[in-house]
Amino acid sequence: MIRISLAGASGYAGGELLRLLASHPVFSIGPIAAGGKAGLSLSEVHPQLGSLGSRVLAETTAEVLADADLVFLALPHGESAALVQKLPAGMPVVDLGADFRLSSELAWSTYYGGEHAGSWVYGLPELPGQRALIAEATRIANPGCYATSIELAFAPLLAADLIDPLSLVVVAASGTSGAGRKPTETLLATQVMGSMSAYKVGGVHQHTPEIEQQLSQIAGAEVRLSFTPLLAPMPRGIIATCTAQAHADVSETQVRDALHAAYDGEPFVQVLAPGSWPQSHSVSGSNMVQIQASVDAHSGRVVVVSVIDNLGKGAAGQALQNANIISGLPETAGLSTNGVAP
Repeated sequence: MIRISLAGASGYAGGELLRLLASHPVFSIGPIAAGGKAGLSLSEVHPQLGSLGSRVLAETTAEVLADADLVFLALPHGESAALVQKLPAGMPVVDLGADFRLSSELAWSTYYGGEHAGSWVYGLPELPGQRALIAEATRIANPGCYATSIELAFAPLLAADLIDPLSLVVVAASGTSGAGRKPTETLLATQVMGSMSAYKVGGVHQHTPEIEQQLSQIAGAEVRLSFTPLLAPMPRGIIATCTAQAHADVSETQVRDALHAAYDGEPFVQVLAPGSWPQSHSVSGSNMVQIQASVDAHSGRVVVVSVIDNLGKGAAGQALQNANIISGLPETAGLSTNGVAP
């Protein structure tokens, strides 16, 4: 067995990770920590985790977390770096936060602020060449949820030079769990139910530089993204509508062939049959990505729609997928390809 520890166990992503780990065939759950809720039993914080309910949340210290073979960090952005400095140098760590995603110090200071901690191997295995890098690493930066859905939609088309890298436009809607567990007025049920709203409009969402960074590497050229996020009246899930200017004479067959070439061998990405469009509930509770594409001949743009569970492939599921890879385990261990519906 491989013993794991977890910081940030009281949050939504932390709770989802514990749910997955509870039935993992190789990983065993060691210390679980949570800052403000240390001392509470897990049943008080995550009543859905019945098999783990008697576990007590510990203080978040490096000494507590080091009593394991592998560490997951599910902390607010900006909090992982200081903790990592106190962990043993060779200890495998998967960070679900943003602290180590960006290679540019300027991008970090612009979108997050504070000191830039550097960058780790980016944990999106389905991107070209990335799985091999993850397998050789011990420190993994788990991607953002929006970033996952958008990068997987565009990456094959940029790699095949089918779209203009300076023309990317995305409108994506996320469930409320994407905003974290801290209560705010904008997340009250009376504010959210029966309504949708835009937020962080105008290129200021923190996943923008992450997406541009990864897609620019794939395109071999600068990628420019206009990204508008929406808050949807659902607890979990992301649906991203991703469009870009097609190069001359690009056909829908070429677009679909590029997607199939990239993903037909991937356990967690499904390119849907023609005429079938992704629905967020189809991947709820799973680590799956579903993708569909079309070419808008009227505007000359390619349209790709992708759906993920923001707590699954967008956070905890992806973290577990990465941990499986760096531990030399089957990539699919402890993860489901089937959603929960209705």
